[in-house]
Amino acid sequence: MNAYDFDETIFYPDCSILFARWCAKRHPKLWFTYFPKVMKSLLLYKMNKLPRYKLERTFFSFLNQLDDFDEQIEAFWDANENRISKWYLAQKQPDDLIISASPACIIGPIAKRLGVNFVATEYDREYNVFVDNLMYAKEKAKYILDHDFPVIENFYSDSLADTPIALLAEHAHIVTNKAQTVEDWPKLDVETLKTVRRKIDTGWVIHLD
Repeated sequence: MNAYDFDETIFYPDCSILFARWCAKRHPKLWFTYFPKVMKSLLLYKMNKLPRYKLERTFFSFLNQLDDFDEQIEAFWDANENRISKWYLAQKQPDDLIISASPACIIGPIAKRLGVNFVATEYDREYNVFVDNLMYAKEKAKYILDHDFPVIENFYSDSLADTPIALLAEHAHIVTNKAQTVEDWPKLDVETLKTVRRKIDTGWVIHLD
């Protein structure tokens, strides 16, 4: 089995941010009911006055403001499925596993189209809450270890924060250059380990630029 991170690994850029922008164009009310709250939360987070999980909860709150979510997510993937990296499509296998911190309600439809398995963050759109831990960094490794998965032959990610799961794979690969270039995972020297720790401790950060 080969396992893949999704955003900026086999898809560029981040699908959650792209979908938020997509929905804002079709639901202009989000510019008034959603984006000001996100910007405020991002500012508070950067000032260390808001925990990361509350920032993430605010970011994903646009999902429970959509009364046509099912229609919008399918239209979104109709328009953006072509962003899947060609190198991935050339080697895709039916037993591939996508494992992503993005919500399952966003990842699920594209995984179904690709015909592969997926694990993603379970998010309750009705109540605007995470049902389980964000599938990020060490949580990915923990999930694999806690469930009866086959051996991971190859793992691919754009982020050193995924080192915990990379260490579970027989071979690991880092993806760069807007999800176009695949290289061997960096050797874990002292400086690389410092970077890994910093990325894991910092956690998922929203980039709105």
